[in-house]
Amino acid sequence: MSRELLNTLFVMTQGAYVRQEGETAKVEFEGKTIIQTPLHHLDGIVTFGNVMMSPQLMHKCASEGRTVAFLSAGGRFLARVVGPVSGNVLIREQQFEAYRDPTRRCRIARSIVAGKIHNMRSVLLRVARETSDQYRKNALGQAAEWLATYLKSLATAKDLEEVRGYEGQATADYFSVFDSMIFAQRTDFKFASRNRRPPRDRINALLSFLYALLLNDCVSAAEGIGLDPQFGYLHSLRSGRPALGLDLMEEFRPVLADRLALNLVNRQQIKPNNFETRPGDSVLLDEDGRRTVIAAYQKRKQIEVEHPLLKAKTPLGLVPHIQARILARHLRGDLRDYFPYYPR
Repeated sequence: MSRELLNTLFVMTQGAYVRQEGETAKVEFEGKTIIQTPLHHLDGIVTFGNVMMSPQLMHKCASEGRTVAFLSAGGRFLARVVGPVSGNVLIREQQFEAYRDPTRRCRIARSIVAGKIHNMRSVLLRVARETSDQYRKNALGQAAEWLATYLKSLATAKDLEEVRGYEGQATADYFSVFDSMIFAQRTDFKFASRNRRPPRDRINALLSFLYALLLNDCVSAAEGIGLDPQFGYLHSLRSGRPALGLDLMEEFRPVLADRLALNLVNRQQIKPNNFETRPGDSVLLDEDGRRTVIAAYQKRKQIEVEHPLLKAKTPLGLVPHIQARILARHLRGDLRDYFPYYPR
């Protein structure tokens, strides 16, 4: 699978070969052309896993200022090829300038939180439609109304602390009814509250593991476009903390991680015996459980979704990379605002 989105060529077909032909980039697999696109259309190329690229094309991209990023098949950032003159330092400068401007920083953080609240609300409404239990339906519907109120108030938030306040309130209300979305294995996967570092029950252990996978993808998305993953807007700066990666993952927690966790439990694809208790009452997935969750996560990333801004179908796993590029375009001044991802 290979796609051209936001002037970026994403190559995901394992065993593909990307080479230069004239003034085009050509992706071939087993002797057949998958896609061929003019180089002047491209700002960069991103490859996933076992994808080879000709030195000629790498040299061409480096000399003309196009970034080539290499990621593992699972989406972990490996390396980036840039030429001696690169726009990456400029985009990082713009990233830092936006952080120093309280108004711009607040606007970016507000968009990120709006995306998260919108997507949490969508999860609640989706499950409410699927249940016939009136008590659950009412509880989920009430929480969705609260989140709608926060969304409306968020639009006029004046500073970062107010934005963080709405994010915290919305997240607390969302998790207050999370247990109502668990239909199977309720005794073994009882959800009382969100806890972590370390998680103290099975459902929190599952959520924490999925969030770790998602954070890896979002850090890689930032690295791939040349943004500094340590320098975010919603999350405060702290040594060793990937603040921008955490920013980018907020809008994806409900759609990529939470829905998958609920599906794994409700469909009984993950079982109580896939967890182990460690000293200090911490609960973690065992090796078989981790394999099951990673396989399900990679499968979910292959689901085709329509990106509301691009109006184009794309694998869900590519959306964090698209969002990183949308953020970069905003930072460069090509877009007035950062547009979060709202799945249909």
